[in-house]
Amino acid sequence: MLLRHSPLTANEFRQCLRIATGATLGFTICKLFDLQYGVFFTVFPMLLLGLVPVMNGHVMRQLLASAVLTGLEVGIIGGLFGRHPGLMLPIAFVLFLYRFAAMSKGNLFLFGATGVMSLSIMLHFASYPGTNINEIIFNNFWAAVCAGIIAFIMTAIWPDISPRQPTPPINKSPNRVRHETLLGASIATAAFILFQVLDLRDSLSAQATMLLLLFPMHWSGSLASARKRAIGTIFGVSFGMLVQLLLYDWYNLLILILPILWLGVMLFAHIHVKEASGSGVGFGAMATLGILFGQYLSPNHDFLYSALYRFSSTITAIIATLFLCYLVHRLLNRFQATRFGTS
Repeated sequence: MLLRHSPLTANEFRQCLRIATGATLGFTICKLFDLQYGVFFTVFPMLLLGLVPVMNGHVMRQLLASAVLTGLEVGIIGGLFGRHPGLMLPIAFVLFLYRFAAMSKGNLFLFGATGVMSLSIMLHFASYPGTNINEIIFNNFWAAVCAGIIAFIMTAIWPDISPRQPTPPINKSPNRVRHETLLGASIATAAFILFQVLDLRDSLSAQATMLLLLFPMHWSGSLASARKRAIGTIFGVSFGMLVQLLLYDWYNLLILILPILWLGVMLFAHIHVKEASGSGVGFGAMATLGILFGQYLSPNHDFLYSALYRFSSTITAIIATLFLCYLVHRLLNRFQATRFGTS
């Protein structure tokens, strides 16, 4: 992990404040109202404020459109085929396909990225007997709404000091777009199959890891991202275990958890903005922390066991994703129409 040694700029420091406070506020809302699937409320603000430094109407529309469309798809597909995972596979592949196409083309990257994450998690949970599909759909939708509102509030409180340079568009050949779209959809579907076959209901962190590794959209990027994600997971899990040991029997007291969560996210946000590489070490650590606190921090969960389990399952997911990514990459490169980097 290479970080520059210069101090944070005013814009970067304010972005750290937005990320840490936004994620903590989402977590607080989840706990105060006793909402299920707290991972959505904690991680969505991180995703929004961490990967999209400038909040605007276009970003909000993508977020809401993704939440509404994903909810409709999961409600229909989960209701009709929730007990028949085999029938869900071709439909899931098509749903992943158009989302990765949106990510590859760039102008709707956030729509595709949030949709891929939510769709995979929600379809996986919807396939289990006893899951309240309506509950998970509405939690995902309200988490997206809350994340958008929180992002606007954080931007109003800590706006950028100086204008940011817009990200230059990447001109991709049709071959590369097809390669990235098929690569992402194939592995996301393979991950869905893997979690269904192995009955990995409690491996949300590993599932998120497999999807985050696909965000670079190509083999070389996934390989570089894997190392950063592994280091980030170690940081996030280590911080979670330290919190458990520090608070001992008081780790379920919200008034003690909130400042510690804010401090942890602030620390990892500092790494994230210094990396300036999207989903790297800092973002991986933040996401791990968000999943641990948002989904598994409760009096009925062994937080220490959850942290260790998250680490082992995440490392396994990284290895499996890289193996699948390499195989699909090699297969797609055998055909001219889907060859990466050629016209």
